[in-house]
Amino acid sequence: MSQGKDSLFAGEASMIVDFAFDERVAAVFPDMIRRSVPGYSEIVTLTGLLGRRYTAPGSNIYDLGCSLGATTLALRRQIPHADCRIISVDNAEAMAGQCRAHVEADPGTIPVEVRCADIREVAIDNASLVVLNFTLQFLPPEERLPLLERIHAGLRDDGVLVLSEKLDFANDLSQAFHTDLHLDFKRANGYSDLEISRKRSALEQVLVPDTLEQHRERLSWAGFEWVEPWFQCFNFVSLVAFRQRPDLPV
Repeated sequence: MSQGKDSLFAGEASMIVDFAFDERVAAVFPDMIRRSVPGYSEIVTLTGLLGRRYTAPGSNIYDLGCSLGATTLALRRQIPHADCRIISVDNAEAMAGQCRAHVEADPGTIPVEVRCADIREVAIDNASLVVLNFTLQFLPPEERLPLLERIHAGLRDDGVLVLSEKLDFANDLSQAFHTDLHLDFKRANGYSDLEISRKRSALEQVLVPDTLEQHRERLSWAGFEWVEPWFQCFNFVSLVAFRQRPDLPV
């Protein structure tokens, strides 16, 4: 994916407004997320491998909050079933439009439908895999459980949810430890302290993270029988939640 360099929060003219996935963000999103979210590339790549293992023939795969389509394409390149269908959804036209263009340029053959829509209003049906990569955290907290319940209801019995999120920590020492490492990560990737501070101010009313315990509890309330963290880097985690407890050799 082509990309520009993220300098949205640099310079004297930068204004602090609530963060939005608009045209300006879409133009630099690959650079922004690579420099801001430790482990993002690995999560995208490995989500594709989870898709290879857990998708079922003739089923639907949902990428909810698909942004520019990195996870969608990782899944398309790994899913072994030609009769599957991927539905990729983002509520920002700037994101969905670029995702559409990337899908059209990709040589993969598994059908992909890109929708500009609110993920809370998308019907989930015959799903073997649903992906929420860094999306749930942007919903109001009271709307997160209803979405997870709808996803659970639309999954096949052997279906799986992949949920990736920024974490909060109930323990102050853990919070400080992971926050400091994340700040070091962003500085090492070329962000100034001014840029970091401005972006934090823009995000603080938009992105409200949960603790790992809150995620586990909410997924259990939604009906998922087994939840396992499979990736964590600093204060970013990815969980896999099974609709039914998997029958794995132990």
